[in-house]
Amino acid sequence: MVPLADPPAPIIIADYGASAGRNSLAPMKAAIGALRQRVGRDREISVIHTDLPENDFSALFETLTRDPNSYLSGDAAVFPMAVGRSFYQQILPSCSATLGWSSWAVQWLSRVPAQIPDQIQVAYSRDPAAHAAYARQASEDWRVYLQSRGNELRPGGKLVVLTMARHANGDFGYRGVLEAMYAALLELTDSGFVSQEEARRMLIPTVGRSRADLAEPFARHGRFGDLSIEHLEMFDGEDWIWSKFERDGDAGGFGARWAAFSRASVFPTLALGLNGAGNDPRAHAFVDKLETAMAARLALKPEPMVIPLAIVVLTK
Repeated sequence: MVPLADPPAPIIIADYGASAGRNSLAPMKAAIGALRQRVGRDREISVIHTDLPENDFSALFETLTRDPNSYLSGDAAVFPMAVGRSFYQQILPSCSATLGWSSWAVQWLSRVPAQIPDQIQVAYSRDPAAHAAYARQASEDWRVYLQSRGNELRPGGKLVVLTMARHANGDFGYRGVLEAMYAALLELTDSGFVSQEEARRMLIPTVGRSRADLAEPFARHGRFGDLSIEHLEMFDGEDWIWSKFERDGDAGGFGARWAAFSRASVFPTLALGLNGAGNDPRAHAFVDKLETAMAARLALKPEPMVIPLAIVVLTK
């Protein structure tokens, strides 16, 4: 049970890497519900959603206002707000947050450490220099992240991190998806729609950390940045797209679902490699063409995807 700030100070819950907020609704609602059992209905709770400055915060607050599953429903003493800064630095006042949550965020690196000459995701590159550069950046970013959150949490506060991971044998998962995506990009390059130089800049700066990677900063003293690991679990996420294919046998639907997921999650990042980046006049056509080509390739050979995940509970 986390210790709480004395009234009238608000209880602060931090949501690190909120995006449009949909992955935040259930955990925020659960945390608020548990706190309400301790402090009643009148105690003020602040929920601070953080993401990069270019995040669509309008979509976030639209979700909080209109989604029927919003944690705001029926609780007038909850106050949402947002911070537009990278979480690879301290972004909240020291010793201010009681609880922290982060999902599908810390796999994104703070910067692109190197080009990937033979893939769009380093996990399936054969280039040793790229692997080394991404491993160094991932280690540095994780330490900066932990130090910053350790500063922001109140003594006794807790942070829960759900992130993409890597099996002990190095498997990042998503092999079929990433191979189809890269092959689709090469199709656009061969057709002349995307130049060789543009394709070279297109990559996904994410990593999957192993159990050893996540635990490494804590190895020497059992804590790091005033944080200690309360729980660390590695597991495989459910491949609901494959499960649906097993039920309906629709190969086209299988490909379309993975391509749509990729379009929403990583195609905007790839489009930044266009000469005009996000403002390139071909940007919309680029994601359309990439989605179509990727869906067609995946439909030819549906297969289940390995989805390595990790959940880490940290205590200050």
